[in-house]
Order: sequence, then C-alpha cells, then structure tokens
Amino acid sequence: MEEILNRVDWEKQDLLPVIVQEVSTNEVLMMAYMDKEALGLSLETNIAHYYSRSKQRIWKKGESSGHIQTIHSFNLDCDNDTLLIKVTQEGVACHTGRKSCFFTELKTGETTSEVEVDTTAAYGVIDTLYHTIQERKNADPSESWTAKLLHKGENTILKKVVEEAGEYCFAHKDNDEEEMVYEAADLTYHMLVALASKNISPDRIKQELARRFGMSGIAEKNSRDDK
Repeated sequence: MEEILNRVDWEKQDLLPVIVQEVSTNEVLMMAYMDKEALGLSLETNIAHYYSRSKQRIWKKGESSGHIQTIHSFNLDCDNDTLLIKVTQEGVACHTGRKSCFFTELKTGETTSEVEVDTTAAYGVIDTLYHTIQERKNADPSESWTAKLLHKGENTILKKVVEEAGEYCFAHKDNDEEEMVYEAADLTYHMLVALASKNISPDRIKQELARRFGMSGIAEKNSRDDK
C-alpha cells in the first residue's frame, strides 16, 4: 500500500486534488481533496473518502446522506499531483440535491440543472442552511438578505450577531418561550453567516463540542487557560 501511496508527489502538496466522474457517463460530478490517509482508505475500501478543508477532517462521501461513491478506477495525472477517479454514484453527488456540483453557468450565473433529491433531512437543517449561505456569496445583494449581509462585510455581520444575542437575552429575561425560540433561531442564522464569511463549517463546532463531551467544564476551561 505504501508503494502505491508514494506514487503521488506529496512533496508538492499535502492535499491531492481529485476529479470525480460517473463511470457510466463520464459526467464530472465533483472535485475534492484527499490526504494520504483518505487516499489509503479509498484504496482499501473502494469507497470514496476525502479530506474536507472546511470540516478539517476526513469524511466518507455519503456518511450523512447515504450517497456513497463506489470507486472503479484511480488514474494519476502526468505530474503525479492530481487524481481522476471513476465512480458509481449512489443518489446525487452535490449537497444541493443535484447530480453534479457543476451546475452554475459562469458567464450568466444561471442554474443548468434541477434539484433531484431534497437533502435537508439527510444533512440536517444547520448544514443545509450553512451551505445555502455559502452559495449566497455570489448572489445579487439586492435580491438576497444573506448576500447583502455578506457584501456589507464584517462589521455589519458582527453587529447583527451582537444585536440578535441581546434580543435573545431580553426574551429570556421576559420568560417568553416563543420569543426565545424565535430569537435563538435568528441568532443561529447570523452566527452561521459569520462562520460562513470565514469558511468555518458548523461541523467543526460539532467536533469541538464532541471533544468537550465527557470533559468537565472546569477541566475544559483549564485546558484553554493553559494555552
């Protein structure tokens, strides 16, 4: 296995760009990255594993949605620094529910394919909302509140986070459950906009919470104070 892994020129990069094609049609489905461990897992299992730069961890394609990719071939390019894999795609490749991630015409901005699968249940509302916010980065600010926030920049984004946090606190003090839920939803949305502006996936927040799980609050605080 090590001999195969070392055919990649890892000295150029830690992450190997991977182009993914549907084996039956040669349609390009997506582009992702593998580190050496993800490539090793993919070779061992013939199931696509990638390294997510936003999540900062290895992820098995379809781990949440069930839309796995069974790999039929691995082809390295002439410079040994890019990989082409051909797969059988279960379901769809894109988190938007489209078959391919390449569905926006660059010159016009028009969408060239339709949603085939509702992925909200598979990915969860938080991840779906985060990806929607990311997509709004290229939207017209006059037509999208999210695009408008992102276009105005950091000060406006952070002002809204502080504002919504304050409104939640007032609702909490008033013991108004409906307002608490409403304001908590607003705060969550604006926190996701702030995270998206820095390309920080909510999966990393989940990872941090999981790390703290089983660690006492005092121990967790001490671990931060020691840094």
